[in-house]
Amino acid sequence: MNRFFRVTALFVLMPMVASAIDYPYLTAEPQKSGWPLTAEERAYVVDKPEHDRRPGREANKHLPHLWPVVPSAGHFGGDSWLKLHEAHVNTVQANAGPLDVLLVGDSITIQWGDSWKKHFPDLRAVNIGIGGDKTQNVLWRLDHGGVEGIQPRAIVLMIGNNNMFFTPETGIEAAARGIEMCVKNLREKFPQAKIVVAKILPAHAPENRFYQDVKATNEALDELKLNTDPQLQVLDLTQDFVNDDGTLKKDLYTSDNIHLSAAGYSIYASRLKPLLEAMLAGKPVPALPMKNASKRVETPAPKAESRSIEPKAAASI
Repeated sequence: MNRFFRVTALFVLMPMVASAIDYPYLTAEPQKSGWPLTAEERAYVVDKPEHDRRPGREANKHLPHLWPVVPSAGHFGGDSWLKLHEAHVNTVQANAGPLDVLLVGDSITIQWGDSWKKHFPDLRAVNIGIGGDKTQNVLWRLDHGGVEGIQPRAIVLMIGNNNMFFTPETGIEAAARGIEMCVKNLREKFPQAKIVVAKILPAHAPENRFYQDVKATNEALDELKLNTDPQLQVLDLTQDFVNDDGTLKKDLYTSDNIHLSAAGYSIYASRLKPLLEAMLAGKPVPALPMKNASKRVETPAPKAESRSIEPKAAASI
């Protein structure tokens, strides 16, 4: 498996100094990187739903372990997802040059909103979160103009929650590898940036498969030893967001038990702030508290359900 997921850096000439990742599968996508999109690429990502663009689909092969690690544009129907990406590209282009923080992720990232302004008022930041995004969607955006031209001093990545909808097919390791691939992509594009990788936040309840898969994916992420990169910190917020019995601290979440309340973002900010302050000041990063070694909560087997369609927007983050 490790050999299969090995990543090699390839350097190419672009308007800015850039690089491309050698992904473990070459899809039929006509334009693998760059912005703006060609007419052919635009039709490919708009007219084909995401499940029709997965690795192996063009050869009628079912390769779910590759889904999280191979770039794929998201799809909400028509060009609605692409329009969100285009808006982020425009924001990035308008903020070309040095930047304090780049925020990358799904809706938990894009919903920082006023909470970011409250807790980090002096930092110049660009937020490129998109609700519903999985690791493969972030990879596609990074390769298609999503960060071109900016020079972030620090990057905060939180991604992987929406991959949990598909772990019954992809497996846990593949989801963790998807997060790792996002880190490698960001590191190739920004070799000098400091990176914070926030683990996936707990969601739902301990007896829920989704909750357990989040926990297992975070544990698999530990095995990948991302923090061997001296300019990277892994931030585990789990113990801040759950009670001693593993249940969610309800006041930190909205009613869906996935998204964060203002109080939740305050906790997130309190853990993130000392890391960013140290990173941006060029000082040693403060030691992170050790996570509790709690027992895994056993859950009943989840009911069988089809995973061949994309999650509904209301169920994704």
